[in-house]
Amino acid sequence: METQYKDNVEKQRYEAVIENKVVAFAEYRPVANNLMLTHTEVNPDLEGKGVGGELIKFALTDIRSKNLSAIPMCPFVKSYIKRHQEYLDVVNPEHRHIFNL
Repeated sequence: METQYKDNVEKQRYEAVIENKVVAFAEYRPVANNLMLTHTEVNPDLEGKGVGGELIKFALTDIRSKNLSAIPMCPFVKSYIKRHQEYLDVVNPEHRHIFNL
């Protein structure tokens, strides 16, 4: 099973797709030059298997490549960034304080 990751601009969410089925997504809302990451869901059968983490990694890498900033509102996204501080530079500077760094 190969997982594909994509930005579904129409639905304003990043998606993880396996065999043409969305198995995880991270919703966002554009705010100026930022994407506010508001909610993440992973298919219960795939929880704990890394799909959610890879999805957030893809999203943050994509946001960085578009010269945007992330505003992490979703607890899952916040937790991911705390564990992977190499993505802290993607976080909007006004919101980095939530990581207590």
